[in-house]
Amino acid sequence: MNLPMAEKILRWIENYPGAVILAALVVRGGFLLTNGLDLIGDEAYYWDWSRRPDWCYYSKPPMVAWLIGLSTWLLGDFTAAVRMPALVLGAAFLWFFYATARAFYGARGGALALLLVLATPINVLANFLMTIDPPLYCFWIMAIYYLRRALFDGQARAWLWAGCASAAALLSKQAALALPAMLLAFLLTDSQRRHLLKKEFPLYLLPILIAAVPILWWNQQHDWVMFGHSRSHFGNPEPVPLTKHLQWARDFLLYQVLLVSPGIFALLLLSSLRTAFNFGKLGAEQRFLLLMGPALLLGVLLLSFLQKAQGNWPMPFYFTGLILLAGERWAGYWHRSFKYALAFGFLMVATTYALPILLQAFNLQNTALDPTKRFKSWRELAVDVHFERLISVPQVEDTFLLALGHRYLASELAFYLPDHPRAYRFETSGEVSSQYEVWPGPLEYFGKNGFIIAEQTAESVPAELVGAFERFRFLAEIANPDRPGAKYYLYLGENLKYWPDPIKRRADKESYVASDN
Repeated sequence: MNLPMAEKILRWIENYPGAVILAALVVRGGFLLTNGLDLIGDEAYYWDWSRRPDWCYYSKPPMVAWLIGLSTWLLGDFTAAVRMPALVLGAAFLWFFYATARAFYGARGGALALLLVLATPINVLANFLMTIDPPLYCFWIMAIYYLRRALFDGQARAWLWAGCASAAALLSKQAALALPAMLLAFLLTDSQRRHLLKKEFPLYLLPILIAAVPILWWNQQHDWVMFGHSRSHFGNPEPVPLTKHLQWARDFLLYQVLLVSPGIFALLLLSSLRTAFNFGKLGAEQRFLLLMGPALLLGVLLLSFLQKAQGNWPMPFYFTGLILLAGERWAGYWHRSFKYALAFGFLMVATTYALPILLQAFNLQNTALDPTKRFKSWRELAVDVHFERLISVPQVEDTFLLALGHRYLASELAFYLPDHPRAYRFETSGEVSSQYEVWPGPLEYFGKNGFIIAEQTAESVPAELVGAFERFRFLAEIANPDRPGAKYYLYLGENLKYWPDPIKRRADKESYVASDN
C-alpha cells in the first residue's frame, strides 16, 4: 500500500527527529556564515554591552550580553561570533520544542509541531539575529517542557529544573514573568493540582527569585532605570484618535502575519479562540497549553488596539499555541487548511533564506525594495570613518569615539572600526535614553583625543562639548550609506579637559530650580 507523501514525511520525522533538527542547524549555520549581512543596530548595541559585563542594563536583563561576551571571548569580535549563540540556542529550542509537543501528543503530534515551527519565518530570524529573543525563546520552551514533566508526569525534580529555566528566561527578558504568573493561574483553576501551591510551586519560584535579586539590586543602584524604560512601553501619554488605534492594530497584525506566515497565524488564532471559548470543557493539559501561550497572545492582540505594541512581544506565546494546533490537527481538525498553511509557510521560509541571492539576481540590492539595506551600511561607514581617523591621527589606539545621535551610530562604529574603540554618546536632551547614559563618560580619557561623529554641522555642535577639549576641529564630511544625500560630520577633539555630562547638568539644574522654589 502506497502512503501519501505527507504521511511518509511525518513518519520519517517521527523516526528521525534529531536528523531534522541537525539538518536545520546545518542550513542555518551555512546561512549565518555566508550571507554577508552586517549586524543590525540592536546586535551591535548588545555587543557593546558585552564589553562591560554587569547584572543588568538600561532596557534589559544581562543574558544577551553574557552570551555574546562568551562567544566573542572564544571566537573573537566578528559578526558571525556575535550571532553564534543564536544558532546554538535555536538548535536547543527545536529539540525542547519537539520533546514538549511529543510529551503532550505523542510522536505524531511532535512531528506536526516541528513542521509548524520550522515553517514560520520568525524561526529563521531568531536563529540568525542575536538579540534578546533567542535566549528568551530557548529558556521559555525549556521551562514549558519541565513544567509538563512536573505537572503531568509527577517528576519532583522537574520543578527545580523548570524554575532554573524560567530564571534564565527572566535573565533574558522581563516578559518571562508571565511564566510563573500563568502557572499560578493554571494551578488556581485546576482543583486536582491546587495542592501543588503549598510545596512544589515555591520550589519552582526559588530560582526565579534568586535570579531577580541582582536585577533588582542593579536597578536600585541606577534609579530603577530598566523599570522606567519598561513602563514607557505601556499606555498613551495623550489622547489618541480612533484612526490611530486602528493603524496600530493593523501594523501589529501585519507584523504577526509576516513573522508567523498568514496560514499558520490564521489557524493558530482560530484554534486559540476555539479552545478559549471551550475552556471549561478542556482537559488539564489543553488548559495548561492555552494559559501558557495562546491566552497571552489574545491579550496582546487586544492590547494592540489600545496602544502601540511591538511586533515581537507575543512571539514566545506562539509556542504552546503551535503545540496545541498540532494536537488539534492530530485529532482531525484543520485537515486541508493545515496542508496549505504549511506549504505557504515553508515558501516564506525558503524566500527568507534565498533573499540575498534573489536581490542580487533581480538587481534590487540597496533599492527601496531591499529589506536587507539596514544590514549593509555600517561596515561601509566604518571604512570611511577609519580612513579619516588615520589621516588626522596615525595612532588611533588610545582615542575614543563619541556619537551625537542614535545609540546605533555609537555601537555599530565601535564594532566595525578595526580597533573597536570605546564608544560614548552625548545625549543633548539630558535624559537617560540608552545604556550609554547609564555608563560614565570618557573619564579615563582626560588628556587624550576623541573622534566625534554627528549629523550636525560644526555650528550646531553643543558649545559645552566643544569647550571640553583643548582644541576642537572639523575633519571631514562622510556620506551616509543608508540615506543618500545625507551626511555625517567627523570632528577631532584634542586633549579632553573634563566631561560635560549632560545628564548630571540636567539633574543639577532641576535640583537648583526645586530648591529655588
